[in-house]
Amino acid sequence: MSDPDAMSDPNLIAADDDDAAERRIRRCAAIWRWALAVGIILGWEILTRVKIIDPYYFSSPSTIVKTAYVAATQGTLFVDIGYTSASTIVGFIIGVVGGALIGLSTWWSSVYGRVSEPYLVTFNAIPKLALAPILIILFGIGFESKVALAVALTIVPAAMAAYGGVRSVDKDLETLLFSLGASRFQVFAKVVVPWAMPWIVSSLRVNIGLALAGAIVGEFIASQAGVGRMILYAGQVMDINLVWVGVVVLSILALVMYAAVMTAERYLLKGMLHGSQLGT
Repeated sequence: MSDPDAMSDPNLIAADDDDAAERRIRRCAAIWRWALAVGIILGWEILTRVKIIDPYYFSSPSTIVKTAYVAATQGTLFVDIGYTSASTIVGFIIGVVGGALIGLSTWWSSVYGRVSEPYLVTFNAIPKLALAPILIILFGIGFESKVALAVALTIVPAAMAAYGGVRSVDKDLETLLFSLGASRFQVFAKVVVPWAMPWIVSSLRVNIGLALAGAIVGEFIASQAGVGRMILYAGQVMDINLVWVGVVVLSILALVMYAAVMTAERYLLKGMLHGSQLGT
């Protein structure tokens, strides 16, 4: 039987109402997202069939599907998708982890942190894509140059996010732990890293898009495989339908990666919340 006191607790009732409202909002948002997507696809197909939109330049969903089928069964579409995905994911992981370590390392020395800050800001403002030709020459036209470009676009934002988290750490809490005899490493591991982690996690959504952009730009310049190379080739031979296949594939790839990052973000934040509750 349910506890009558719990059922009459206004805080619990309010929490249940908030959860129910949140679930309704999520369902409504999901319905509208799918409805909008279906509407765009149907509208695109209809407008191209009645020639309001020029099908030569904008193709059509049905033609894109047929072209994608041919590219998948007779071409290298799956190989290109795998190549682009792999370079994006590897570059994303290296860039995020490396940037987080750089940002977190600024806690160990106030002087080092103050010296690093203007350089981080400067490197963040530099258009990293302008370095693409240099990285291609340095690492070659293979897989490594695409990873290097993805890293170049993600490492500085990750470092800036971690540095912001380090600067926001509660100084009074640090002082309290030091006064209780905690070592610097203990304060770093138990306070600084958990405190900065939400900042780092919040940068993941942006960085996955930057990593994909870096990999694609590298493929545009010079590559042996990849969706970017496929789009470049299709443009050179004036195969507009294949260009649109590449654009749609990249859009789907970006959505899948974004959803995966959001899922990982929720698990990371839940894990940190659970850990902090156990610590208290």
